[in-house]
Amino acid sequence: MKLVPDTSTLIDGRITELVKQGKIEKADVIIAIASLAELEHQANNGKETGINGLNEIIELQNLSKEGKINLHFLGNYPSKEDIDAHRIDAIIRDLAEETRAMLVTSDRIQAMVAKAKGIKVLYLPPYHEEVPLKILDYFDEETMSVHLRQDCKPIAKKGKPGNIKLIEISNKKIDEKELNAMTHQIIEHAKRDPNSFIEIERKGVTVIQLGNMRIVIVRQPFSDKFEITATRPIVKLDIEAYNLDKELISRLSDYNRGILISGPPGSGKTTFAQAVAEYLYGLGAVVKTMEQPRDLQVRDEISQYAPLEKKMELTADILLLVRPDYVVFDEVRRGNDFKIYADMRLAGIGLIGVTHANRAIDAIQRLIGRVELGVIPQVVDTVIHIIGGEIKEVLELDFTVKIPYGMEEADLARPVILVKDFFTKKTLYEIYSYGEQVVVMPVGEEREKENPLKRLAEKQLRHIIKSYVDGSVDVKINDGTATVYVEEDEIPHLIGKWGKTISKVEAEAGIKINVQPLMESAITPNIAKRKKEIVLKVGKKHAGKEASIILNGEVIFSGNVSSQGEIKIKRQSKVAKKIIDAIASNIYPIVKIK
Repeated sequence: MKLVPDTSTLIDGRITELVKQGKIEKADVIIAIASLAELEHQANNGKETGINGLNEIIELQNLSKEGKINLHFLGNYPSKEDIDAHRIDAIIRDLAEETRAMLVTSDRIQAMVAKAKGIKVLYLPPYHEEVPLKILDYFDEETMSVHLRQDCKPIAKKGKPGNIKLIEISNKKIDEKELNAMTHQIIEHAKRDPNSFIEIERKGVTVIQLGNMRIVIVRQPFSDKFEITATRPIVKLDIEAYNLDKELISRLSDYNRGILISGPPGSGKTTFAQAVAEYLYGLGAVVKTMEQPRDLQVRDEISQYAPLEKKMELTADILLLVRPDYVVFDEVRRGNDFKIYADMRLAGIGLIGVTHANRAIDAIQRLIGRVELGVIPQVVDTVIHIIGGEIKEVLELDFTVKIPYGMEEADLARPVILVKDFFTKKTLYEIYSYGEQVVVMPVGEEREKENPLKRLAEKQLRHIIKSYVDGSVDVKINDGTATVYVEEDEIPHLIGKWGKTISKVEAEAGIKINVQPLMESAITPNIAKRKKEIVLKVGKKHAGKEASIILNGEVIFSGNVSSQGEIKIKRQSKVAKKIIDAIASNIYPIVKIK
């Protein structure tokens, strides 16, 4: 028996498998030099398929030395023209014809062409191998991802979005030989399993979708060491699990929407997108996805499209012909992705994009410079921000002409994008052009949160005032003017005779100051950090009164004020730690006196 395996068979490891099963005995196995050259080229480019094919030939050499087969190499090295014209398969067919051997292939087109030429063919169709994958040994029900690195101990992320821990799962370091064997098994499985495929193959990087598991294999020169990272979803939720507001569900159900789902990596964005896609399908919508890699776990009725000829814009062209009601565009990252997203929205397709962002407003800012400012509200009208598997913020976009926040002259009116809280309808940001710059201006409370310099100025002014008065002090700075709140009996001391003291303070602080009595019901205390305790000083006039400490709108402690006008908290307590952490972020607690 003479056999000529092509590259597909060598990559799959099918010949050694047949020999070990006893289905091939004492056969002459002829390797085309063209096959060897192609595998060498792939291996030099860091492709796992090339490395697997060369490993198969080494196994065939070992079988030949054992006398189980006779291995031969025939033919010539292909020319550059042969490679460029993709004639490698033709060269292998010609060799099989010349040697009157049987062509062995796992490529259906190769088999059909060989049969058309009258060449004997053994076609080995892909099949699902039942041998358990070694990579699965590292997974259990709680494992979200496994990280294997050469000469390091295996680690895994376990838990669910919002509660993930990185855990060492073995005391034994994994070596290059083990990683190679695992990679070979993964590649073979991906080739044979109809539900698996090689998604991306570049120099030093291979991305494989293995059922519901995404596997990224990296080698040198891309990485300093051999690594395998395997990720799989451990949670699949339906839309009811998110307890969405009826108004938000109604917006999601509107096919004429542009929605961005944002959040940091591992926050549960894709899980939510899956839930929305299946919910929309249940409403009777035609839903498709655009993904690279394809890792959304959706029902079989929802088509999942990859980049056509490695170009997502070509996939978008096909989707316009298919006419879906909604498209889920997973992993909108690059500038070109946002342009494709915008083109599809302006063509009238309902679109859900999934993008990485630490804040909801950051997702909108990623559109700036990639999409014309005036059409952003038509491209994206809703941003749903997810952290730890929960919806933390929903923004909606509107468009108007007005005087931007902080400006006064009527002739400064211009087109402005209003970014509002979806539920309260309060404007949080304004986006507009100012000269050649695009300004994203926080408004109202959001402006307060995003102005650390203002908080620092308030802290410094509070420190200055405390050197002139006793008791509690509160400071608010707005539009270049400070309002200082002190206890009523301290106001004369702060103003001074003929206003000399307050004038001195204004000169020292460099800001105009208005003095107001401090409301007793809400006091910003003086805080002293001692070795064993945190002391909040509210003044002797409140001695013996019941008081509550409030931080970020939440009551974190209730008790009585001491005879010295102080509230003492043990430094090692949770309350003290919360206060210390807040002060480090320039956030100060207040005390309410009852």
